[in-house]
Amino acid sequence: MPLSRRALAAASLALVLPLSACGSGDGSGSTDASGKVEGDITFQTWNLRANFTPYFEGLIADFEKKYPGTHVKWVDQPAEGYPDKLSADAGGGTLADVVNVSPDLVAPLAKAGLALDLDKAAGTYRSEYLAGAWASHQVPGMSGTYAFPWYLNTGPLFYNKALFTQAGLDSDQPPKTYDELFADALRMAQKSGGKVATLANVPTIEDFGRYGVTLMNKQGTAFAFNDAKGVELLTRYKKLYDAKALDPQALTATPESSGKKFLTGAVAMNPGSALDLGNFKKNAPGLYRNIGITDQITSTGHVNMYVMGVMVNSRTRHTPAAVAFAHFVTDARNQMSFARKVAIFPSTAGSLNDPYFTKEDGTDETRVRIAAAKSLKSAVNYTPVLFSDQMKTALRNEVAKALQGRETPRQALDNAVSAADRLLRQS
Repeated sequence: MPLSRRALAAASLALVLPLSACGSGDGSGSTDASGKVEGDITFQTWNLRANFTPYFEGLIADFEKKYPGTHVKWVDQPAEGYPDKLSADAGGGTLADVVNVSPDLVAPLAKAGLALDLDKAAGTYRSEYLAGAWASHQVPGMSGTYAFPWYLNTGPLFYNKALFTQAGLDSDQPPKTYDELFADALRMAQKSGGKVATLANVPTIEDFGRYGVTLMNKQGTAFAFNDAKGVELLTRYKKLYDAKALDPQALTATPESSGKKFLTGAVAMNPGSALDLGNFKKNAPGLYRNIGITDQITSTGHVNMYVMGVMVNSRTRHTPAAVAFAHFVTDARNQMSFARKVAIFPSTAGSLNDPYFTKEDGTDETRVRIAAAKSLKSAVNYTPVLFSDQMKTALRNEVAKALQGRETPRQALDNAVSAADRLLRQS
């Protein structure tokens, strides 16, 4: 159940989903969730049946026991083509009553009037969730929240303490902000004669967000990451690239290639997971002995989170039951139970204070889990819900041109914003 699922082409959903799409039932759904919880509803998940059938069958049984007049039919869709499946269901009037979504997938459904506004229908539950998680399914230009936040994920940064020490840097004080990162990276490149880069990846939209750049206007009608602060960030990355403080192959890097660079000591910092620690221990014991774990770099004080949600179809015939079940799936008890089965984190307030996320037991998995959980308490989802994969590609291409000196940072970001705005208008 990798979180890369949310990187599927949500643009396909936006492009083929008409605003007049009808939901399931006869279109007479109600926004009133205060009535009796009863009736038959359908719950759709996203590539979860293969590994978690017992969990979800138990979850549904518990709900039906709590509300005897209900029956929940569970359907699970494969990761491949999930946006297309949602589009087809929405257009054909067969969208499930309760649907597993990510923020980028909920946006076109909300625009089409198919996602129930939970601020109106279930606002009483808002305080049960982390503020940043609740806000992640809000759509620029629209008032309301269109899915319950479900599970979260983030990743700390690994860093090579030995490389920091060799550069004359304090290995117990890794950079926390972009100012500190750029200063340390330039020093490391200088001390190593350009043989050791600090980073292996070009800046993404999340980096612009963590730097404090305004990514989009409040109306949700245009992107804004080509402002002065955005140009400043890309200009500083250009300086890193020229000094070989950013790996020369960063323009074409993949998570796998970046990981190999970190493994061999050619890169000093890299994001990762507990699985990487096991790999270091087996294949790079020298690195493993010198591994450090720190938070994501951010100048806002908030790291980036990835979030999944549970949406209620606004056309459901059983609004009280659908809202009650969506809340049940995402309440503190059930999120905590799910988090113990897979490496994710609950979005409910207070859950990250559980000993499972705070108490060391000497294992690598727990080290990473604790570091990530600590940062998630105040994390935000920096990726705009309207920022599609096509837009991400446009930004990456323009960033590459700026780093190579083919365009100025200003020209590159102006072009990226123009491309993103054009795609936004087409959606």
